[in-house]
Amino acid sequence: MSSRHALAPVRSVDDHRQRIEDLLRPLAARATEAVPMDRALGRRLSADVYSPLDLPVFRNSSMDGYAVRAESVAIVPVTLPLSGVVAAGNTGAATLPAGGAMKVMTGAPIPAGADCVVPVEHTQSDGATVTIERSRAAGDFVREAGTDVRTGQLLAAAGTLLKPRHIAALAAVGLPELPVYRRVRAAVITTGDELVQAGLRLLPGQIYNSNGLALAAALTENGAEVVSLAHSTDDHREFRRRLHEAVTAADVVFTSGGVSMGDFEVVKEVLSGLGGEFGHVAMQPGGPQGITVVEGTPVLNFPGNPVSTMVSFDMLARPILRELSGLPAITSTELPLLAALHSPAGKRQLLRGKLTPEGVEPLAGQGSHLIATMAQADVLIDIPAADTEVPAGTVVRTWSL
Repeated sequence: MSSRHALAPVRSVDDHRQRIEDLLRPLAARATEAVPMDRALGRRLSADVYSPLDLPVFRNSSMDGYAVRAESVAIVPVTLPLSGVVAAGNTGAATLPAGGAMKVMTGAPIPAGADCVVPVEHTQSDGATVTIERSRAAGDFVREAGTDVRTGQLLAAAGTLLKPRHIAALAAVGLPELPVYRRVRAAVITTGDELVQAGLRLLPGQIYNSNGLALAAALTENGAEVVSLAHSTDDHREFRRRLHEAVTAADVVFTSGGVSMGDFEVVKEVLSGLGGEFGHVAMQPGGPQGITVVEGTPVLNFPGNPVSTMVSFDMLARPILRELSGLPAITSTELPLLAALHSPAGKRQLLRGKLTPEGVEPLAGQGSHLIATMAQADVLIDIPAADTEVPAGTVVRTWSL
């Protein structure tokens, strides 16, 4: 591989992440869209949303009962003539005669001239008249227009993650669509002759492919839309075909495997000829890394060990994807270390840890193939490259998983 395609001999985690962010941040210029209300759940608003109308839109009854004037029922019991029924959804203009009553349903418009509602359980009616058994004050059981929302009022701020309660309020004011951050379209390609799809029988030397599903889940959790999930053997032609399909469909492509120093590194071998940059990042796990731009699409090349793949995503790609999706940044937390650690010099260690009330406990078995240990972890313990011995009780930086 020519030197122009190589990374610096060792690049820091921060430098490599910055390189990725520089490639992906231009996606922000086209990272918003309008979506129909019925597809807005779980999306993040890209702009403030204001109400186009008052809510309630009109004066309406909060009870099934009888619309009257409070002065007509000041002394009870009193019998009043009925002059009609107003149902919910009635679009005609009803007017209450002086000294009369009109039957109203919950949500029905209050007739002009009425100022309160007597619930039906406090009345007796023969169909022509109604006897009111309890007095009511003006305003009782009347929902005035605009008492919930006023025209121009802020309903939901930019950045709001839309939940059912937000959808209810935004739909109630008649908005047909909402401005949201467009999900980054991501494609995933796993590589390796040894990987087998779940459900198939394993032959000697084969393992199940967990990286594809894990990366797709991580992308979805962090605001991306996975448009393609594919696997390639170590055959160059097959990988080229998968790559072309991925860069055609996606804004960014993630590959897993094929970037180390072995004899069958299909990703590195194919992409080096396309200007790919490959080398080591000073982190463990996840040292071997690559970056390529193919047909204008960034392609991020992660190592194939399951934990290396996931740590690479969390430390290198997760921050910018969350930014592009309008999701809040994941910030580090400092906690006391509950057991001493040894760390090799020159590599930033990202160790799996379990949270306890007392601090963070490193999990046994930190090998990059030990995916079950990753499932037990709550955080990554971030040990700087310069620290080789970290005593118990040291306050360390952690990143949530």
